[in-house]
Amino acid sequence: MTNQPTKKISSGFIYFFGAFGGILFGYDIGVMTGALPFLQRDWHLTDAGTIGWITSTLMLGAIVGGAMAGQLSDKLGRRRMILASSVIFAIGALLAGMSPNDGVAWLLGARFLLGLAVGAASALVPSYMSEMAPARTRGRLSGLNQLMIVSGMLLSYIVDYLLQGLPHTIAWRLMLGLAAVPAIILFLGVLRLPESPRFLVKTDQLADARRVLTYIRPDHEVDSELADIQRTVAAEAGAEKNITFATLFSSKYRYLVTAGIGVAAFQQFMGANAIFYYIPLIVEKASGQAAASALIWPIVQGVILVLGAILYMAIADKFKRRTLLMLGGTVMALSFLMPAILNMVVGADKFPPMLIVVFLSIFVAFYSFTWAPLTWVLVGEIFPLAIRGRASGLASSFNWIGSFAVGLLFPIMTAAMPQASVFAIFGVISIIAVLFVKYAVPETHGKSLEEIEAQGIKR
Repeated sequence: MTNQPTKKISSGFIYFFGAFGGILFGYDIGVMTGALPFLQRDWHLTDAGTIGWITSTLMLGAIVGGAMAGQLSDKLGRRRMILASSVIFAIGALLAGMSPNDGVAWLLGARFLLGLAVGAASALVPSYMSEMAPARTRGRLSGLNQLMIVSGMLLSYIVDYLLQGLPHTIAWRLMLGLAAVPAIILFLGVLRLPESPRFLVKTDQLADARRVLTYIRPDHEVDSELADIQRTVAAEAGAEKNITFATLFSSKYRYLVTAGIGVAAFQQFMGANAIFYYIPLIVEKASGQAAASALIWPIVQGVILVLGAILYMAIADKFKRRTLLMLGGTVMALSFLMPAILNMVVGADKFPPMLIVVFLSIFVAFYSFTWAPLTWVLVGEIFPLAIRGRASGLASSFNWIGSFAVGLLFPIMTAAMPQASVFAIFGVISIIAVLFVKYAVPETHGKSLEEIEAQGIKR
């Protein structure tokens, strides 16, 4: 027996709920931005290290969750693992909202549990979407994941803003606990989703695979694509039995795996989440305005992110992946470096501190339609089928390692040096990321997953 739905499902429903896991990802990235100032007041938190750990423990869980989900999805399927992630996320959100007074250890545990689910979703959703989407529109449809992520972030910022008038001991608990709502919606939606046709072929469920393809492809493309998938699966079947993490970096796969993991890691080490996690604190340091009353700024950043995600979906299949990544990375580097340069040119005493926030908004704008969506598009499409689950999980883990490091170290760094200097470090990393894309990342625009795989193997 199969767990696939028997009624025909619209492709729009499949793509919408296939990408909906990004809402969980985005909500929990964003919610701590508004909750943290109220949590600090409630628990009288002043130590930068403790604040960093509370923020970044989610990413520590995501490192583990991404790696585990990648391996398990190769055995159990993308759909089942997304369902499991939504359940774990709902439990973690409720536990976080129920944290006892001064219960730092409890909150850290709940955040770690949330991280397991968020990390799993970040690995599973791009793989699922890339395997469901046709090559000609894969960039745009995979971009739905990014639109969901930033919509989740904007939703969390709006929730934070609306709840800021409540007593601080209640406000942050509601902000964190309400994350269970999108998790429940995801669970109910995914119950009706079909499994990926590529996974079904791998597990000898050919009739189910063909039926799923009829949902998402024109009738004249179904047989040819099914045949392509069967050929790829057959070619990889023997090698897949001996796949280990060491295999990922063998001569056969090294080029594509290094490219995918490198882009995933650089997306975080370039410093975007320093802005998303700590923008109220950045504004507080720049302007003297209390962080708890600066919650309009996250909404501004969230709106920029959503508009950028929509822009990306409009241009995704018209421009090459590498072109967009190098353009975005260059402007992002300049946005981080300019405050430090102007500080040196005009002097720190004449440099308007809030100008940093303006440059950060420029960074967010270009990040929103380049590195933010394209990272997950590449992670979803660049890995060969035999290693896709394991490699996607590893890429997700490296992404979260970067996020963890930025979340933990940023408040410590800004306590020790000027903000402009901290962002200048991220600017240098952004330049390195552009060079990495130029010399180490292949072009995947407009190619089927099978063509991308063949490209890597021939190299």
